[in-house]
Amino acid sequence: MFDWMIVGAGFAGSVLAERIASQRNETVLLIDRRSHIGGNAFDCYNEAGILIHRYGPHIFHTNAQSIVEYLSQFTAWRPYEHRVLSQVDGKLLPIPINLDTINRLYDLDLTSEALEGFFAARRERVEEIRTAEDVVVSTVGRELYEKFFQGYTRKQWGVDPSQLSKSVTARVPTRTNRDDRYFGDSFQQMPAEGYTRMFQRMLDHPNIKIMLQTDYRDVRASIPFRRMIYTGPVDEYFDWRLGALPYRSLRFDHITLDQEQFQPVAVVNYPQTEAYTRITEYKHLTGQQSTKTSLTYEYPTDVGDPYYPVPRAENEVLYKRYEALAAEVRDVWFVGRLATYRYYNMDQVVGQALATFGRIQMQLAAGASTAVEAAE
Repeated sequence: MFDWMIVGAGFAGSVLAERIASQRNETVLLIDRRSHIGGNAFDCYNEAGILIHRYGPHIFHTNAQSIVEYLSQFTAWRPYEHRVLSQVDGKLLPIPINLDTINRLYDLDLTSEALEGFFAARRERVEEIRTAEDVVVSTVGRELYEKFFQGYTRKQWGVDPSQLSKSVTARVPTRTNRDDRYFGDSFQQMPAEGYTRMFQRMLDHPNIKIMLQTDYRDVRASIPFRRMIYTGPVDEYFDWRLGALPYRSLRFDHITLDQEQFQPVAVVNYPQTEAYTRITEYKHLTGQQSTKTSLTYEYPTDVGDPYYPVPRAENEVLYKRYEALAAEVRDVWFVGRLATYRYYNMDQVVGQALATFGRIQMQLAAGASTAVEAAE
């Protein structure tokens, strides 16, 4: 008899397994369909000895010191500030759009003050910001929207930005200075030995048993447990009884080249050309030295493992119906990106899991045992 069955060994499931095992001194069976822990943050050394991210680049950044302190129990850190270039009109330009982006794109010599006027002259008036397209055209105008955002978003999500929630592009800032960092968070570092090593330390506890390459539905009737934390797709938990929630998936082509460097930064986006959305070169992330380099080409698709909930109004309506079902399930907590149908960064998932543990403590102390956990 396990005290807990936790479905999914990514950030949400692993953080909760560690907290329950170490703080409640209860037994946990952690289950994952894949052959490894770490979820989509899993990294490994390839045949060339280069540390790669199997499911595309994962860059850790946060403004929450409490999350840094929690994860620092399991890893040291390597400073890294993420920079991304976008292949537009045959030029490699900084993204998010900044002063250098505009000056190099149009062969100008604008100042920061002049750039604000440049944007103001091109913005479109939008009465109500509802879609991803509205966000961009009301900020920098339609030409820059079409060059940098429209094609990339269509490839990424399979639909036009005019059909997606404003949250998709609201995450990407526009700058009038020369700051070319992709993120502005106060803490931007990478686990010094990689994500997988961090997860291994997190889960190294005698109260935690891990079962990989296992579907929880195959064992939940045969392995006794008292309570469950579920981090998989919420519609799958209910056998899609209300219909399938749309998710976007990804296909990755990993290659190694017999050269030291392929591109000037870790990630280059391709909004105008190519079937792939971006190329990642991992040595920029890890700081490794090698005469070879490893790359990943990323192709969005509707087929495969679910990665991203598709942010559209009708999908949110369907999720709310599943959320209501989940709230009625006793002794099961629904946590994480897939279980709560939200696009979260890694630090947000860690924060959600830690907050969930706090609520579990209070609810069990009070005798309550149902919860759908939302991020704070």
